[in-house]
Amino acid sequence: MKKQLLLCSFLFVLLFQSTAVNALIVPVKQSAVPEKVMTESVDEFKQLSKKEKKQRIKEVKKQLKLFKANKAAGKADDEELILLVVLAILLPPLAVYLHQNAINTKFWISLVLTLLFFLPGVIYSLLVVLGVV
Repeated sequence: MKKQLLLCSFLFVLLFQSTAVNALIVPVKQSAVPEKVMTESVDEFKQLSKKEKKQRIKEVKKQLKLFKANKAAGKADDEELILLVVLAILLPPLAVYLHQNAINTKFWISLVLTLLFFLPGVIYSLLVVLGVV
């Protein structure tokens, strides 16, 4: 849900670039876009020429394609990576499961190591989350 909100906010900023929206880039990640800014940006977008509109839409599609490619390649966002590292320390098998998106051999190895000795489970989970293993 958070990723979808960030993606929508990012697309909104790219599509409706204005000084008001650029000043709100950080708050956009934390909450919804204020209605006033939204209407101003939409009005500004409507005033653009067809060529400029097509260019902005093309930029948004390019960024969306890049985002999907990074996600498919397994490149994690910084926020996601930090969360997984914290989870790897607290609950190693859960961090491995969330990183791998499946219950596979890495998950089972992490679970067994965590149940037998907690520290090796944490170390193995950190290695998996950080992409070493």
